[in-house]
Amino acid sequence: MTQEEHTMKHHIRPMADYQAKNFLWSVSEDGKVATITLNRPERKNPLTFDSYAELRDLFRSLSYASDIKTVVITGDGGNFCSGGDVYEIIGPLTRMTMPELLAFTRMTGDLVKAMRNCPQPIVAAVNGVCAGAGAILAMASDLRLGTPDTRTAFLFARVGLAGADMGACAILPRIIGQGRAAELFYTGRAMTAQEGQAWGFFNTLHEPDSVLREAQKLAGQIANGPMFAHSMTKKAMHQEWSMGVDEAIEAEAQAQAICMQTQDFRRAYDAFVAKQKPVFQGD
Repeated sequence: MTQEEHTMKHHIRPMADYQAKNFLWSVSEDGKVATITLNRPERKNPLTFDSYAELRDLFRSLSYASDIKTVVITGDGGNFCSGGDVYEIIGPLTRMTMPELLAFTRMTGDLVKAMRNCPQPIVAAVNGVCAGAGAILAMASDLRLGTPDTRTAFLFARVGLAGADMGACAILPRIIGQGRAAELFYTGRAMTAQEGQAWGFFNTLHEPDSVLREAQKLAGQIANGPMFAHSMTKKAMHQEWSMGVDEAIEAEAQAQAICMQTQDFRRAYDAFVAKQKPVFQGD
């Protein structure tokens, strides 16, 4: 075994038994779908310095998970996430030096980078309040399921800050359009669930008591698909934002040629010939 193979083998590991410290972590019976639950319901699940950092590290580690195929993120107690904790984050930020502030904003941005770069599709089950950094977590997910009463607010202007936070000015306009994003950034108002669905932010809306179940069901369906190919799709959708059309077409030609060498591609062909449904294994 080469040193590189040894190093890769050392890093790739199961994560079903991950022990979360600042939120809840659970895994489906088949071991494929992990659910992250922000669990400070008495404060509408705000983030802290520690939860930011742990989420960043967790999504980075998921790049090496041998078992987890998709991730669901949600909030406890009828709300998704109210953003950065006013007392544990906002207050201390007003007393920090510029180097300290930049270290913080880079750290929060690294969470979004980790979410976009982990190979697993992320499904957000967004209930109730979804504000500030909470709205960013939903935005950075691959798919979003909401409830009829979900209110999503990129409220930075209301606290004297720019809408330029954790990649929002790059990502949100690509989801809902430049003009709609500009309105939300400049006014800080909440986007209704109905607007969110019409604008493409939410894939579907569900009743509060079923949104998590529906998100986990969707994540399970994705997890049973060709996961290597899914990870290539996620990477392509992210990287092609900065490519011209010709470069994107070439990148996709290379990506698809790689996928055509996977066993899942052969399994799909063999199943079609046998008039059966393919059973993908992710390799």
